[in-house]
Parts: sequence; structure tokens; C-alpha cells
Amino acid sequence: MEFLGLSLITENVPKLVSFYEKIFRVKAEGNEIHSTLQLNGLVLSIYSKEASINDMGFSYHENANYGHTTLMFLVKSADDEYSLLKDEDIDFITVPTEYPWNTKAFHFRDPDGNIIDFVERLKK
Repeated sequence: MEFLGLSLITENVPKLVSFYEKIFRVKAEGNEIHSTLQLNGLVLSIYSKEASINDMGFSYHENANYGHTTLMFLVKSADDEYSLLKDEDIDFITVPTEYPWNTKAFHFRDPDGNIIDFVERLKK
């Protein structure tokens, strides 16, 4: 078995696609219902909530207020990535911070409120 990627369900596919294209500096493929971004072998899929209900029978009533996600991405330099993004219209939670487990990371939210964690592994 191989991990392929993940899918974010949203009410606004174009807005989320634009956000992720900006932070990852890649172009998405797809449309206003379903789009994908290729990230070094990982597929990030962005899918319409309405389509997921109609096409797949997903139900969101049973799990209301659950399912917000934190997405973690390994980066070469947390400081460099932060510098590239800090002037964008992004809801930052933290600035690059060193942690005792030999990482440096910063956190921000996507337009749907999911937390994005850019992590740099520090040398011991």
C-alpha cells in the first residue's frame, strides 16, 4: 500500500485552489468542482462539498464541527518560506519558532480554517 495524498472538502474550490497555488508555487489542474496539485509525489485534492454529497453520498450532519485538519509540510528553511509568504494575505498563527524536538516551524490557516504547518528539521 502506498499513501497517495489527501483531499480537502470545501464550499469554495476556486478560493482554496488559489491559496494553495500561491503558497506552494505550483499550478493546479481541474475545475471549480475538483482540482489537484502535485507536491513532490503527494497529491493535494480540493473537492466541492456539494459534489461530495451528490456524487459520493458523503454526510456532514453526523460529524458536524469535526474534521478540521492540520497539514504538515517539510521545508528546507522555515525562515525563507515565511519571508516569501509574510506579505501575502495569510492568517498566520505563529512566526518561525524553534522547538525542543529539533524543528523550526510556523503555522497559518487556509481560507477554510485548516492549519498549515511548515516544518524545517534542524541539525542536532
